[in-house]
Amino acid sequence: MNLFDLVVIGGGPGGYLCAERAAQGGMKVALIEQRALGGTCLNEGCIPTKTLLNSAKLYRHATESEAFGVFSGDVVFCHDKVIDRKEKVRATLVGGVAAAMKAHKVTVVNAEAVIEGRTAEGFAVTANGETYVGKRLVIATGSEAFVLPVPGAKEGLESGFVQTNREILSDKTLPRELVVIGGGVIGLEMACYYASVGVQVTIVEMMPKIAGATDPEICKILMDTYSRQGMIFKTGCRVLEIGADSVFYEENGERKEIKCDKVLMAAGRRPVSRVQGLEKLGLEMDRAAIVADRHLCTNVSGVYAVGDCNGKHMFAHTAYREAEVAVNHMLGRPDEMRYNAIPSVLYSDPEVASVGLSADAAKAQGMNIKEVKVPMVYAGRYVAENENGKGFIKLVVDTDRKRLVGCHMVGSYASEIIMTATMMVDTELTPSRLQKLVFPHPTVGEVIREALFQI
Repeated sequence: MNLFDLVVIGGGPGGYLCAERAAQGGMKVALIEQRALGGTCLNEGCIPTKTLLNSAKLYRHATESEAFGVFSGDVVFCHDKVIDRKEKVRATLVGGVAAAMKAHKVTVVNAEAVIEGRTAEGFAVTANGETYVGKRLVIATGSEAFVLPVPGAKEGLESGFVQTNREILSDKTLPRELVVIGGGVIGLEMACYYASVGVQVTIVEMMPKIAGATDPEICKILMDTYSRQGMIFKTGCRVLEIGADSVFYEENGERKEIKCDKVLMAAGRRPVSRVQGLEKLGLEMDRAAIVADRHLCTNVSGVYAVGDCNGKHMFAHTAYREAEVAVNHMLGRPDEMRYNAIPSVLYSDPEVASVGLSADAAKAQGMNIKEVKVPMVYAGRYVAENENGKGFIKLVVDTDRKRLVGCHMVGSYASEIIMTATMMVDTELTPSRLQKLVFPHPTVGEVIREALFQI
């Protein structure tokens, strides 16, 4: 039996950072991960998709550069080389996580974890025939792709005709025609990649619009941009069945068919809580999610649920912060999660980012709000780097409290600029104080300053 201060199940962002922070705090830590360190984020999610999208952006810039005085001639896109580079990037970052665990003397166990229950010494977990007992236990088992329960889906996954993000990110063949089931973040990012490199892409989305809760005006810009590139959107349509070489869906009460040679199942994600023996702990559950409070504590003292498995915000950056809060709670340091300022990014081209409340959500909470919209062309750098760009920023202000409660933007560098707005929402500084901030010039981020002066 191996005794530890903390046992962590799951080596994704929430799990490995939890192990690192706990070790830095003087705790003896064991980390158990069945697959590769880094979880979905590093291996088949955040990082691989951004690697592909960057290659697609370079290709688009090379083929659409004449307006900027650059004539490139014949440009060839090699999808298999892009996948090779993705694997190189993945391996580098996974190796970095392994090195960090070694540097902090975290015991890493590459095996399936089985929870045996609580003992006098703590929480017992077996893996590879060994027993690891922790005074505390963190469950950070992440999430998985949700597969629509429609006829043909299971058979399609078995044959390879249907793929999730896990399989498609390692497939070195480009389809001629791709159907993406789901118009959320994962579906849109992959659709953007494939459409940018010449694949005929059709998105089938059950909701009336794409991108979930994203601002409707931003959604329209995305749809207009990608429709011009040939992408087809079937919104308000329900998938009925997946055939041998097609997808059947319902549109306005009619059964229709789309022929294709590959299907991406991107209908969302759901928490993973299928750890063997989990039921022995008596944890409170909300369907597949493990219920946790603002300290990431579950209803069982000494057990924490960090990251996607708690179903709160399925972002790697949320998991990072939750890991820190959980460890601080273990060490007796005052800390708690604040979920009102969690940024969200869609790495499309143009990029989309938001933080805080939309105008409608703020009104639903009883706020009197003012919404300020400013085009990105107010920033000189945006005009210099974008031909006919239609990006903009929206600020949502609580006029009674004089506080910024939301920010929504579409345009170049949105994924980087949003952190400025996140700090503004989180710190709750007044607009008059925020107007005194000095932004570097010329930057696209100056558009936030322009918007602040229109409140």
